[in-house]
Amino acid sequence: MSVPQTIACLSVPFRTSRSLVACSRRVCCSSCLQLPARLRFASTGIVRISSTKPKTSTMSVPTIDRDYLDGLLKRRFFFAPAFDIYGGVSGLYDYGPPGCALQANIVDVWRKHFVLEEDMLEVDCTMLTPYEVLKTSGHVDKFADWMCRDPATGEIFRVDHLVEEVLESRLKGDKEARGQATEIPDGVEEKKRKKKVKEIKAVKLDDAVVAEYEEVLAKIDGYSGPELGELMKKYNIVNPATGGPLSEPLEFNLMFETAIGPSGQLKGYLRPETAQGQFLNFSKLLDSNNTKMPFASASIGKSFRNEISPRSGLLRVREFLMAEIEHFVDPLNKSHPRFPEVSDTKLRLLSKTTQQAGRTEVTEVTIGEAVQTGLVDNETLGYFLARIYMFLIKIGVDHNRLRFRQHMANEMAHYAADCWDAELHTSYGWIECVGCADRSAYDLTVHSNRTNEKLVVRQTLAEPLTVEAFEVELDKKKFGPKFKKDGKKIEQFLTTRTQCELEDLAKELSEKLKITADVDGVAAPVEIEKSIISIEKKTRLEHVREYTPNVIEPSFGIGRILYSMIEHNFWIRPESDQRAVLSFPPVIAPTKVLLVPLSNNEAFEPLMKELSRLLRRAGVPAKVDDSSATIGRRYARNDELGTPFGITVDFQSVQDRTVTLRERDSTKQVRGTVEQIITAVQRMVGQDAVPWEEGTKGLASFEAASE
Repeated sequence: MSVPQTIACLSVPFRTSRSLVACSRRVCCSSCLQLPARLRFASTGIVRISSTKPKTSTMSVPTIDRDYLDGLLKRRFFFAPAFDIYGGVSGLYDYGPPGCALQANIVDVWRKHFVLEEDMLEVDCTMLTPYEVLKTSGHVDKFADWMCRDPATGEIFRVDHLVEEVLESRLKGDKEARGQATEIPDGVEEKKRKKKVKEIKAVKLDDAVVAEYEEVLAKIDGYSGPELGELMKKYNIVNPATGGPLSEPLEFNLMFETAIGPSGQLKGYLRPETAQGQFLNFSKLLDSNNTKMPFASASIGKSFRNEISPRSGLLRVREFLMAEIEHFVDPLNKSHPRFPEVSDTKLRLLSKTTQQAGRTEVTEVTIGEAVQTGLVDNETLGYFLARIYMFLIKIGVDHNRLRFRQHMANEMAHYAADCWDAELHTSYGWIECVGCADRSAYDLTVHSNRTNEKLVVRQTLAEPLTVEAFEVELDKKKFGPKFKKDGKKIEQFLTTRTQCELEDLAKELSEKLKITADVDGVAAPVEIEKSIISIEKKTRLEHVREYTPNVIEPSFGIGRILYSMIEHNFWIRPESDQRAVLSFPPVIAPTKVLLVPLSNNEAFEPLMKELSRLLRRAGVPAKVDDSSATIGRRYARNDELGTPFGITVDFQSVQDRTVTLRERDSTKQVRGTVEQIITAVQRMVGQDAVPWEEGTKGLASFEAASE
């Protein structure tokens, strides 16, 4: 795919994510969990890479009148606030017929692009999850955001968003004071124009302060809760509406808690992700794949997060559709057999090194080069980054408004060895829509340790392998009498430690002649003397290699992708500011064809019915508009719905069975027989759709009256 020569330099006010943190050793143990990092960012540039050094260039970004677009989406019922007649509930939305069809078509493309093409094993797991599962995974303790409260009004703010928005508004005020204010787009009402100017105080800042603000915004993904609190104090960040002081940042767990069963004794949660069900079923999935590695599972379903301040339409909601893949791979071999197919794919990458330096320049390189240089950790991760890019382009995402941002070390998810987010630029800024993480062996390891069930792969070796590993030996004659009923729990704790943990314990035993550990189910810390236990590295011969797979996980937020894609395909015809168009690719358009009779003349009815029947038989969704509105008005109404093609039946159609076919974006028309037009439509709406010029090749051009 050719790369456009113009690159965007964009401003970024919004993004969000969830993260839990892992230690730099990437050890698969709960002791490695640290506080969750906040995921935010601000202004950015996009850089085109040359043969030597990256070079910055800019282009104008299409201005979106968001009020107009939101009004269109609600008026045509793509989606709307749930329980609207009761006043609605923040963060909950219902999808209407076009939104439902659009979402279903995106999911269908996703399933064919990933599940079918990659031969994945799809599962559908329950949304109710017991407490123990999410306690083990780390979500109960660490799945949180930082919030602060106004003691006077009770208003609650998400801290990272508040800091970012205040600093962004101050930078905008500085630009206005310098005479560099951004122009308000045409079509915005005067009342709203005045309101927006009111919200920003035109105060000129020192150049050093501007640079400091920009650096903070570039690094804001990496700040912890206490660090965000220090920023609030340093920059005097208060309630923007009242000017009142705010409390210190507090952690807020984002899961919806519930009780399973009538007794209320079995605590549970609505799942915050679909991944855990796939991990718990690993052994069954491995058997389904005839114990062959590597392999991938996939799941599409609803997840739930109790957002602190849901807003921005579908971009931050409390109930949402996710599509997740868990690709299980040998930790010693993360190559991918199909990587050469995608190695020349160019991606825009924002590395953690660049972010940590307080900059946001994006370099464009091939994924092959990114893996070769170590920017992307391994081939399998790189393969999925390229496949994610191809999927997003296929469903209509603008190539110029897509980037991949690498998580910084201090914001890395608790399970991740490397992690990248596919971010799409919208009127809200850069939005994280897809996460792609190397989760290492964290999930399988912790669930195996908790349940004492082996979630491993057993590989028969062609030749015996000599291995060195730490092993625990207990003097049972002394161990049993000393620990009595707690002995079994302590023994399980010791035998389920990772090699890294055993190395630390062996060092502690050597230096202190005893080890001390906190064991679940045992009240006090356990002390084991050297006379009872030995932890030594031993050499043994193995005929069967047993290992816990690592996991590469692409995770898609379907609602965010859907909304961002809508913005990328929204425009207004220059000849009329009331003629909006949604230029969806035909493969995802809610309706593929509009059928319009020239008038309500009864002579058109038999051919209209035949066209409807032929399109249904061909599996092409079509809609009839036989209202009394003009042809142009009927086309315009369906351009708003993203319908790519229109078939018109006129008086000539009755005579010779020829009809016209209209293309939405260019409004070009051709004429052909019913059979020719149906064939052309079929070629242009499927997974392997051809462009208009190729699909209508051989059909006569038709000059229609002006719309």
